[in-house]
Amino acid sequence: MEFLFADWLGTPVWFWLSFAGIVLALTAFDLGILHKEDKEMGIGESLKLTAFYITIAMLFGVWVWIAKGADLGMKYYTGFFIEKALSIDNVFVISLIFTFFAIPAKYQYRALLWGILAVIVLRGGMIAAGAALVEQAYWVLYIFAAFLVFTGIKMFFAGDHEPDIAKNPVVRWISSHMRVTKELHDQHFFVKVPDEKTGKLVRAATPLFLALVVINLADLVFAVDSVPAIFAITTDTFIVYTSNIMAILGLRALYFALSAMIHRFYYLKYALAAVLVFIGSKIFVSDFLLGGDKFPPLASLLVTFGLIAAGVGYSLWKTRHGEDAAPQLPHDAIRP
Repeated sequence: MEFLFADWLGTPVWFWLSFAGIVLALTAFDLGILHKEDKEMGIGESLKLTAFYITIAMLFGVWVWIAKGADLGMKYYTGFFIEKALSIDNVFVISLIFTFFAIPAKYQYRALLWGILAVIVLRGGMIAAGAALVEQAYWVLYIFAAFLVFTGIKMFFAGDHEPDIAKNPVVRWISSHMRVTKELHDQHFFVKVPDEKTGKLVRAATPLFLALVVINLADLVFAVDSVPAIFAITTDTFIVYTSNIMAILGLRALYFALSAMIHRFYYLKYALAAVLVFIGSKIFVSDFLLGGDKFPPLASLLVTFGLIAAGVGYSLWKTRHGEDAAPQLPHDAIRP
């Protein structure tokens, strides 16, 4: 019992185990009950499941607020909203990846699920490394902050262009070093097929596996700015990780609704750029203009939420007529 109350990365072990239990329960419920069979998810189901995940994340925030205080509670919500907004642009690239590998909609959900499980581990490693760096050298936060400001400014002027997945070095390496089938084999990532020379059954990867690998590599690229953004809000490892993962958990459900109307959020990238500049600047303002006093968490939450809401609202208003809608082209320029 003493182990459960022991401190690990600034938070009692039982807190971490409780969060892990929630993630496992949600994943089991999602995969084992809601999507036991592979099927295409409609927009209505996607929105309902998204609302469910957001509700769980909000309730978890209430628990954090009560158990760890209002300050960390607001920082959790701020981190969640930022990561949720930043994860929207993942949809552009994910949609491209599935299209390139010709993955049918009914298999996309399962691939996203396994991808997100991998993300939980990969993000954990990145956050742990970031926390260790910040603990040993606080000035690393200034590097994070400067990077966020630079990225945000660059996003304002970045053009739209479609990434060439065929030239992705990982895709080319796997294709040249592994057997890869030319066709899908249902939801399987690996299958046994006859060798062209010997006729013996050999293991081969499927296009679904390649899509999964590329999606996870894309998330690592996305995490380069989203993880520093959370650290710019708080250095509490528990808040950084849980807000990050709670936002990502509902991404696979949100994907199917957003992928059908992603062009309606064309102007959101400018709001996200403003958020990154604000979050990055906040560190310099707090340390050099406020004499080390913390930027008010409530003000940070309100500004972040306001910018994101304005971006969503303006995008929906600007693209309310079909002829006025922005071009329906995926753009990886959102995150340079």
